[in-house]
Amino acid sequence: PTEFERRQKNAKFANAARTGKKPTNPSHQELLSKRSPISLWALGIVIFVVIGGVIFELLRLIFV
Repeated sequence: PTEFERRQKNAKFANAARTGKKPTNPSHQELLSKRSPISLWALGIVIFVVIGGVIFELLRLIFV
């Protein structure tokens, strides 16, 4: 990088740091640590099984 590009990036970094924003992008490891350990569709299946079981049990108690 040229001196001009380096000065522009340094100025951008300083402005971001001054305004309270995080001046650097989060690393791949930080992004992975914030993700849920179970995917959305798997969570949906678990909720469907649990709630569906409760509904079937209530129906069985009411109609039998």
